[in-house]
Amino acid sequence: MLISGISVFLLFCIGGLHVFWAFGGKWGSKVAIPSTSGSREQTFIPGSIATLIVAILLFSGALLLAIHGHLLPTLPSSPWVQWGCWVCVFVFGLRAIGDFKYVGIFKRVKQTRFATYDTFLFTPLCLWLCFTFYYTLIYS
Repeated sequence: MLISGISVFLLFCIGGLHVFWAFGGKWGSKVAIPSTSGSREQTFIPGSIATLIVAILLFSGALLLAIHGHLLPTLPSSPWVQWGCWVCVFVFGLRAIGDFKYVGIFKRVKQTRFATYDTFLFTPLCLWLCFTFYYTLIYS
């Protein structure tokens, strides 16, 4: 339960950060989006709606993990919750592997600020979340 609890807390914090960004917050936003090699130009600029959708998905993942990890004993797990947890395993696993250019373990652009954060924070976090969802599915 400790592993699931830590991950639920992390997902809620990251979801909250996305809500903060969606409503105009700037803290951390410069290193959260990949930038092209040799410049500080971001590869894309997400809109408020897209950022809120990501926040809702993160909150949903936290809820799925809390239900399946028995952190919310009043809400029983169901096949839908299991299915959602498997989706999270694959999403976070694919994010950790990356796009083979800007993000993930196999990125080629490695000399940007984003790449540094991705190497030491974002990718390990995605691996942790992938492992947590998988562990919860197998042992709960």
